[in-house]
Amino acid sequence: MNKLLPFCLCVTILFSVNHLSQGQDSLQQKGSLKSGTIDSQFEYIYDVSNNFQEYKVVKQTNLDLLKSNILDSMKTMRSSVGDLNLIIDNQKDSIGSLNQVLSTSETEKQQAIAEKDNFSFLGIGIYKVVYSTFMWILVAILAAALAFFSFQYTRSYKKIRKAQRDLEEIQEELDSHRKTMLDRERKLKRELIDAQMGK
Repeated sequence: MNKLLPFCLCVTILFSVNHLSQGQDSLQQKGSLKSGTIDSQFEYIYDVSNNFQEYKVVKQTNLDLLKSNILDSMKTMRSSVGDLNLIIDNQKDSIGSLNQVLSTSETEKQQAIAEKDNFSFLGIGIYKVVYSTFMWILVAILAAALAFFSFQYTRSYKKIRKAQRDLEEIQEELDSHRKTMLDRERKLKRELIDAQMGK
């Protein structure tokens, strides 16, 4: 019995050591202070710390390592925030320049539209719509004047033709009357001559 006790004690110690090493391995697998997030590192410190009454006893080296990790993380985050702020500033500058380009383009577009709808005539800026309306009104006035003068010309031409026909008729009547008068004058002269010869 006394011989068995040391053997049992050795086996128990071996199992305890084995169990402790497996526990450490599982804790190592769960997390460490060399990798993982800050949350997982806090969890790891909490798990590996010893209990003393209601307190946790933490190794100074673990705290120093955790502090170093947190400071590194904060430094990285500050650097990232600085980079992001730089990117934001660059993007603000880009947006500002793009807005300026957009404003310039809008102004140029408005000028192009105004130039397209506007042109200079005798040194006066005129809208194309006004010019087009004015030209069509002018064409309509000229067409109306042409129609009026054509009508007047046709009417005058008809009057002239009628006057010419009347003149020709009067001329014919005059010629006929002259002929008749000549014939009568000749006849009277003959009669006068015959009457003088008969005496």
